[in-house]
Amino acid sequence: MRLFVSEGAPGTLPVLAAAGRAQGRVELLISTVGPEECVVPFLTWPKVPVLQLDSGNYLFSTSAICRYFFLLSGWEQDDLTNQWLEWEATELQPALSAALYYLVVQGKKGEDVLGPVRRALTHIDHSLSRRSCPFLAGETESLADIVLWGALYPLLQDPVYLPEELGALNSWFQTLSSQEPCQRAAETVLKQQGVLALRPYLQKQPQPSSFEGRAVSNEPEEEELAALSEEEIALAVAAWEKGLGSLPPLQPQQSPLLPVAGERNVLITSALPYVNNVPHLGNIIGCVLSADVFARYSRLRQWNTLYLCGTDEYGTATETKAMEEGLTPQEICDKYHAIHADIYRWFNISFDIFGRTTTPQQTKITQDIFQRLLARGFVLQDTVEQLRCERCARFLADRFVEGVCPFCGFEEARGDQCDKCGKLINATELKKPQCKICRSCPVVKSSRHLFLDLPKLEKRLEEWLEKTLPGSDWTPNARFIIRSWLRDGLKPRCITRDLKWGTPVPLEGFEDKVFYVWFDATIGYVSITANYTDQWERWWKNPEQVDLYQFMAKDNVPFHGLVFPCSVLGAEDNYTLVKNLIATEYLNYEDGKFSKSRGVGVFGDMAQDTGIPADIWRFYLLYIRPEGQDSAFSWTDMLLKNNSELLNNLGNFINRAGMFVSKFFGGFVPEMVLTSDDRRLLAHITLELQHYHQLLEKVRIRDALRSILTISRHGNQYIQVNEPWKRIKGSEADRQRAGTVTGLAVNIAALLSVMLQPYMPTVSTTIQAQLQLPPPTCSILPTNFLCILPAGHQIGTVSPLFQKLENDQIESLRQRFSGGQLEESLALKAKAGPKPAAAGTMTTAGPEQIQVLMDEVTKQGNIVRELKAQKADKNQVAAEVAKLLDLKKQLALAEGKPLETPKGKKKK
Repeated sequence: MRLFVSEGAPGTLPVLAAAGRAQGRVELLISTVGPEECVVPFLTWPKVPVLQLDSGNYLFSTSAICRYFFLLSGWEQDDLTNQWLEWEATELQPALSAALYYLVVQGKKGEDVLGPVRRALTHIDHSLSRRSCPFLAGETESLADIVLWGALYPLLQDPVYLPEELGALNSWFQTLSSQEPCQRAAETVLKQQGVLALRPYLQKQPQPSSFEGRAVSNEPEEEELAALSEEEIALAVAAWEKGLGSLPPLQPQQSPLLPVAGERNVLITSALPYVNNVPHLGNIIGCVLSADVFARYSRLRQWNTLYLCGTDEYGTATETKAMEEGLTPQEICDKYHAIHADIYRWFNISFDIFGRTTTPQQTKITQDIFQRLLARGFVLQDTVEQLRCERCARFLADRFVEGVCPFCGFEEARGDQCDKCGKLINATELKKPQCKICRSCPVVKSSRHLFLDLPKLEKRLEEWLEKTLPGSDWTPNARFIIRSWLRDGLKPRCITRDLKWGTPVPLEGFEDKVFYVWFDATIGYVSITANYTDQWERWWKNPEQVDLYQFMAKDNVPFHGLVFPCSVLGAEDNYTLVKNLIATEYLNYEDGKFSKSRGVGVFGDMAQDTGIPADIWRFYLLYIRPEGQDSAFSWTDMLLKNNSELLNNLGNFINRAGMFVSKFFGGFVPEMVLTSDDRRLLAHITLELQHYHQLLEKVRIRDALRSILTISRHGNQYIQVNEPWKRIKGSEADRQRAGTVTGLAVNIAALLSVMLQPYMPTVSTTIQAQLQLPPPTCSILPTNFLCILPAGHQIGTVSPLFQKLENDQIESLRQRFSGGQLEESLALKAKAGPKPAAAGTMTTAGPEQIQVLMDEVTKQGNIVRELKAQKADKNQVAAEVAKLLDLKKQLALAEGKPLETPKGKKKK
């Protein structure tokens, strides 16, 4: 069997990817021919790719060749796949040919290229979302997936042409792109040149005519509403009419939270942050905020949910920070644990437990797992050559060595892993190593250490993955990272370190060592639970009844998806293992990276001082959540999203719906007499609500947020078309119509308040208070749109939910966080509790620090004045006054002035 291909021919991509599936089942010779060479004897024009069968027959359609290879691999045909192939040939290919020609041959960019294919990409995205399946024809990859992926890859491999808002398309494309046959095909055809590899071939093709002369418009298209069947409409109306009566009873809250047999038990963890660092926005969205959304959603579904996190406190990083600040490691842990807790409290993260790893339970459980591994022959001993910094007089932890990656040449590779190529590194393999503390060149010294025998555990891990991955919600990047580790073969990994601050090693001859933090940090989840309840084993040794979801950034995947599973599989103690591993890509800051030392980017303790409420931060970080690829925080984009999506869309709709009830109907929800259009709207809202559920069940957090905004847009359009403010002044029929529209709109607002709860909990609570939602409806999110505010329901006082962000305000913040600010925030210094200066001495700060403090005092003074003018709650005013006095105190110290003794008020 012989496959003829031509360099740069787009059809070669899916064919090679499909051939990869049939590898080993057929002998295949691949021949490269020129683009003008006629391979098929009975065709009068050149055509590639072409498959010549052993029988002498020819297949010269890309989809036909792919189908042949799929049939060889045991795939069974189905109608849905055939429909996709027909659509690809008739709809996608003409648009895609035009887009590639514009890009590669004519050198066009942006919307000129994306315009022709935008509708087709949206169609794929909607189809994947509506079916809530990872692939086009179901739960497993089909011929349709490979044909469409191969057609789209040359264009979509450039993130510029993969619209971020099409989340389902992004996930599908990344999943397929991470598979080995697809990767090999892409490397063969594009040869690391990207889409430009197609130029020699496309230059010889006629100019596509399908899209010639079409004007490219930047005007947004109206959102298409899905077609509805009469049955869907009838079901939506029936559910609406049942109202509150169809809500399930509210489950009583137990303490402590424990799994319940026969119920859905969800255990959620977010990666334990290093205690010595203040988390930046990327850390917050990558771990705790994403997990918080899913935890809140799980509770709305009344799933039995436990959400835990804590600070990772052992290791050299803590010792080094303690040395820098003149404190003991324990004092550093206590200080920064409190800082982390305060930051997450401000961001409204709803942990059931926020613990720490420096506990007796951590020691007990880690040592037990180690002893079980040792007894079963999964621990090795060997002499290790380590890097020791003579200037610092210590062995250097991997993360405190930096140098050139031996694999890819990246110049800032850490001593344990390269962030660029993702490969694991032994610190001694680094080229040009440097101590990150003092920048001197470390020397190599020998030391005896213990190793986890990963090669011996590899088969157990692969068997577990084979059972776990199908049907699970591991993100594509997590699957790819674990596959790449297994493809390279596992190697023994050292689990001990020459340190004092860590979990002691319970083995003779190793009393002076502690466990390496990557071995015992993930055990921290277990020990944190054990500190919460002595019945912790009901969560952590109960894989039959507990679904474990773990949230992290992609650099933590190997430790959660490989090291911890190997450790507990080897321990043979029936531990609960991760069922759904949710990993984000990286969030960058504007055009670069977050840097505390350079004052670049917003860190958790600084967000509180911007004047922007926590829920706005939550919304924007979740809106740009880096799911399929890295994303970037942008001040300009944050302003736009706040002013358009929150203020003009969501806030405008909810405020109008409530105001109409107050203004036109005395604060009571009016009678509703539904028309056929109203019934259709009920069905559309129900479909979007069900789509929201499908997305969050799959942990597609960013996409589910779009469903909330879509419902709000439907509500705005509904009000705009029906104009209740005009109808209320008309005939009896008009007034009745105004009542129906208002009643339906305020019920949509009530639904949105519950859907918003995982994303913006404070805003959600505010809406529910304004609309006076009945208590059960605030804690349960149904799968259908119900009438939860019936006629006669009295609402409370309605007021605007959001404030406009102004350009000068945002520009000021951009400048403030663009570098040159204080290395540590003022809030952090205040919490550090500096020792009092000796009597008679003053330390004056630099002019830059003094200016920052003066600005903070001015801003806080304005806040206090505004609150007093509004006659705000006395406790709220008092809290802000206390902040102002504290800032003035800091300013006085910075300027070298003596502190004034506060004067008491005179009695009248």
